[in-house]
This record gives sequence, C-alpha cells and structure tokens, in this order.
Amino acid sequence: MYKVLVTDGISHTGLKSLLDHPHFIVDRQPTLNTEELKNIIGTYDALIVRSQTKVTEELLQAADRLHVIARAGVGVDNIDVNAATRKGIIVINAPGANTIAATEHTLAMMLALARKIPQAHQKTAAGEWDRNSFKGVELYKKTLGVVGMGKIGTEVAKRAKSFGMNILGFDPYLTEERAKKLGITKAGLDLIAAESDFITVHTPLTNDTRGIINDEFLAKTKKSVRIVNCARGGIINEKALVRAIQLGHVAGAALDVFEKEPAADPELLQNPNIIVTPHLGASTVEAQEKVAQEVSKEIIDIFETQSIQHAVNMPQMSGETQAKLQPYLLLGDQIGQLVIQLLKRQAPGKINIHYYGDLIDEDTELLTRTLLRGILSYHLSDSVNLINVLHLLKEQGVSYNVQKNATNKGFANYMELSVSQGTETARIGATVLNGYGARIVKINEYRIDIKPEKYLLYIKHQDVPGIIGKVGSLLGDYQINIGTMQVGRAEVGGEAIMVLTLDKGLGAEMLRELTHIDGLEEAQLLELTNMDALEPGHEELQKVESI
Repeated sequence: MYKVLVTDGISHTGLKSLLDHPHFIVDRQPTLNTEELKNIIGTYDALIVRSQTKVTEELLQAADRLHVIARAGVGVDNIDVNAATRKGIIVINAPGANTIAATEHTLAMMLALARKIPQAHQKTAAGEWDRNSFKGVELYKKTLGVVGMGKIGTEVAKRAKSFGMNILGFDPYLTEERAKKLGITKAGLDLIAAESDFITVHTPLTNDTRGIINDEFLAKTKKSVRIVNCARGGIINEKALVRAIQLGHVAGAALDVFEKEPAADPELLQNPNIIVTPHLGASTVEAQEKVAQEVSKEIIDIFETQSIQHAVNMPQMSGETQAKLQPYLLLGDQIGQLVIQLLKRQAPGKINIHYYGDLIDEDTELLTRTLLRGILSYHLSDSVNLINVLHLLKEQGVSYNVQKNATNKGFANYMELSVSQGTETARIGATVLNGYGARIVKINEYRIDIKPEKYLLYIKHQDVPGIIGKVGSLLGDYQINIGTMQVGRAEVGGEAIMVLTLDKGLGAEMLRELTHIDGLEEAQLLELTNMDALEPGHEELQKVESI
C-alpha cells in the first residue's frame, strides 16, 4: 500500500482514480500548518499540493519515505525542486490541464476590457443608471496581437478568429507554414505594436520576456491599444503600463497576474482603466478536476509501472553512469544555452549533436536531452524539462540528429553542438579536462579555451593591433571587471573572435558603444542561468529504486 497526502484544496472528483485504487491510501488534510506537516510527512510515499503548501528543504529533510511530489497545476514556485532532486524525489505537475480555462479567461478579460463591464456593473449596482460613461469598442475586424503562440496563445487565436478579428502572432517557434494553417499572420514585435488594437501575452517568464511590454514597446503601439495579461506577472512592466494609460496612449489593460502577488499597488488596483482579477486563469471547476486527474494518474503510473511523463526535475540515473556523465551534464546545459544565443536568439530549425572519444561508449541519452533542454529553455523557460524536451522539439517542428565518432578530436572526450535556422548556423565544441574542469574549446570555426561563466562577452572583430586594448579600456570605463579573455583567429590579419568572462552583465548601450570601435564587427553578451543546478558533488542524485 502506498500512502498519499493531499494538503491543499484539491478536487475530490479529480482524485477519484487514486481514492478508488486498491494499492493507495489517500489522506486529505488541507488545514495542516508547517509544523504539523513536518511531523507526519515521513510516513507518506507521495504528496499532492497546489500553491498554498510550501515544500521547503527543511520539510523535505523529514520526508524520508517520500518518492513523489505532485503539483496540481503548472507552476512549482512553492516547491524547492533542487532540494527534492538532491533527495531523489520526483516532482511532477499538470502542464496542459489549465489550457482551456486560461484561454477562456483571456477572452473574458478582453471582452470585459472592450465593453468596460466591471466598471459598469459597479456603478449600476451602486444604484446609478449611467449609460453614457461606458461606451465600448467591438472586437469585430480589430487586430489582435498574440505574443507567444504556445498552447494557450494558439487557442486564444482560434477563438478570437470567431469574433472576426485579424490575428498577428509572435513566437520564436512559429513558422510561416503553421501560421498559414492557423489562418493568422506571423509577425515581429514591432509589427504587433504598430498594428494591434488588442495585445495579449502568453509567453513563459524568461530573461528575454521579462518586461517585454515596456516603455519602448508601448511607444510604438497604436493610440488606444488595449492590453491583456493572463500569463505571467513580470512580462509587462507595470510602471510603464500605468504611465502609458495615464498619458492616454493606452486605452486600458486587463491583468490577472502581477509582478508581485498578492497585488497591492494602488496605481494598478485603483486605476479606472485597468481591470484586475486575483490570478484566476486556471480557477474553473473543470480545470481543477483535470489537474487532479492528471497528477493522480501519473502518481499511479510512477508507482505501478515506473512511467514518468511530467517530471520537472532531472530523471535519475545509475551511480556508475552518473559518475561518468556528471561533469558533462552541467556543461551540456550551458553550451545549449550559449549556442542558441549565438544564433541571434532565433528558434532553431535543425540541431546536430556529435560525440567523440570515450563518450561514444556511454549511454548519452540523458546528456542529449540535457543539451536539447539547454537550447529550448532559452525560449520556453521552465516549461521544458528532461522528460518533455523530445516531445516539445517535435511539437515545434525542430529536427535533431545525434552522431558518435571514435575520433578523439584532440581530447579524450569531446562534444560538439550546432544549431541552424535557414542559412545561419552556430556551433560550440566543449570538453572536460582532467584537473581543469569544463572548457569551451571551439566557437563556430575558431579554437579557444574558456571556462563557462555566468556572463560571457562574445566579440567578432578584425585581427588588427589595438582592438583588445580598446575593448579592455572601454569595459574599465564602465567598471566592468574582466575575469579571463581568449582570442581565436583563422589567419593573421583576418577575422577573429575574443571571448571574455565578466564579473557582471552589461547593457545595450555599452554593447552599442563597443561596436563603434574601428574593426569591431559584433558584440554580444551571452548569459548562463542555473550555474549550480548540476554541480559536481550532488552525489545524492541516485537512481530511484523500483518502488
């Protein structure tokens, strides 16, 4: 018998498969405080939570029997996933169950915004019959810009078409062919800003999408544009939005999510042109039943058949495989992140992975998934993991190829990753040197030797005297400290690259100033996330024994 603890308000109907299963005992205790939960967690095999329960490292220290934590929803911000991974606990979620709920809430917010329904209701309920203050606009023949054409963005676009709207869609993975099938127009952000009457955002929150709707973007929009966010707080710069509404440039906004929740900013909550709801996108009876059904089914599958579909943390591996591949896992994730940035942040159309030397004798499936996750995570953030990465590649229409070659390429173990889109290709080669650790030893056709760091400045330039000094001097003027610098060139006096590790990042203004140096062709800041996620020393990452 397996014991399952449910600590938050989870749909009883959704839990039915677990409640009726002869091998599971389900305890529903939604009112436990932190100390009470800590005292009993050690007797359970699985834990199901929503957003209320905080699954901390301290709690997990007492969870000696726990094998699975299930989040009945999408986000896992309330779960210390790294601590769970170190303890060998699988963390799962229900990523697709709220698609329809979030889609419909977006349309509801758009309609409410267009017709000023909440404001009219409030005044009418107060006893004032005012038909003149709430003149709205129609959706018919208006242009809707959809920023993020994932599952929810796609469903919003389909439904908006039934209102007779013209749809502009932006997504790094949206192809012309897919846009044509959906009956929408593939567009860049500038076109969406210039042409849209309504704009709705449906992207993950990443470094690239944080504040993507900002002062600069809003300045390019049509006067009286209306903006909806039922995706993630932080995608819209709230201060910039308020300023644009106060200036009369933006007609209004409808927000279900906020930079800080619970929302408390009076400029948002008390603005008559902003409609707000308390993160209700997934709050339907049906969605809550679906998320409970999904996690219940997966818990049963994990314990009965060891099948995992929606894990958000790293799958387990044998101790022997771990010892051999551990140093390459973090490196693989890092070069995946870097190579997609070198492709000028385009979505890849094709991915090639090459393994050389002793790596060809290992089971490299986990390493391959890590490389692929690093690539996709740049655009898809934490929605991509080692379990779903192959599915997401197929869903996005991206092909990948893996080749193994016994040639050592000058190193005992060497891996090379290339991504391409059209005629553009970016390539990184890397290895782990005994006694020295991870090294990037090739970028495109140039040989270098550099340790991956959080901030890397990649510069393409002409191999002429003085450029290195000018770059160093300019960085010094901005108080940017250089850790290391490597230069690679194909021939004397020809094109060359330099890669510098920096102690902190630098902004767009400084990058533009660097490109003003004579002979310097390109400057790009490459940034790595999750630098310690797979650090050597996490020996706790052992294979979960057959449960």
